[in-house]
Amino acid sequence: MTQHIGIVACSAEGAALCYRTIALEGTHLIGIHDHPEISMHTHSLARYMSCIYADDWPGVADLMLSSADKLAKAGADFLICPDNTIHQAFDLVEHRSPRPWLHIAREVASEARRSHFKRIGVLGTRYLMEGPVYPEKLKAVGLEHRIPGPQAREKINQIIMDELVNAQFTPRSLAYFQDVIRTLGDQGCDAVVLGCTEIPLLVTPDSSSLPTLDSTRLLAKAAVMKAVGRT
Repeated sequence: MTQHIGIVACSAEGAALCYRTIALEGTHLIGIHDHPEISMHTHSLARYMSCIYADDWPGVADLMLSSADKLAKAGADFLICPDNTIHQAFDLVEHRSPRPWLHIAREVASEARRSHFKRIGVLGTRYLMEGPVYPEKLKAVGLEHRIPGPQAREKINQIIMDELVNAQFTPRSLAYFQDVIRTLGDQGCDAVVLGCTEIPLLVTPDSSSLPTLDSTRLLAKAAVMKAVGRT
């Protein structure tokens, strides 16, 4: 018997990629057309963003816990959230949650350490890049990190919120991300975290000058491994 995965979703594109990855990984680990049971719940991105714009992280936590409660009632054994930014509220969620969680940045940091990277560039929303989520988890496994400069952070945030969450993936935005990644490489980074769950839909491993740590897919793969008892 596999465990039932609950997805606390936030933005549609990242949640869809996470769901799809779980299904595909299930085929590899369990058998053809097979995957663990999955349930998903999401409040609208607008509700989350109204809290984030107001710097109301307890409000974000309440939304996450609302989803967690619904997923627990649906039978989920553990929970994941394919959204990096709202992990800033994770410490307000974990101890109140009806089910245990995997933490997206912890899974990314573990993979970075396994891959023997030393200094990690972090890309995501402005809130994610400027917040504590990745610095804490990367430092915990002995890794340094870098983020883009202020103007680049604003531009990346604009691309994410105006384009990527709305399933718009343009060559011009890809070229911008590629320039930022090259700059991070010039600063000594040997890998880059795609720390917004939509970025992997724009930036692929083949299009990046640095190795990529795809937070969405790494979390989904970790969830499948946990569900089938291989962790």
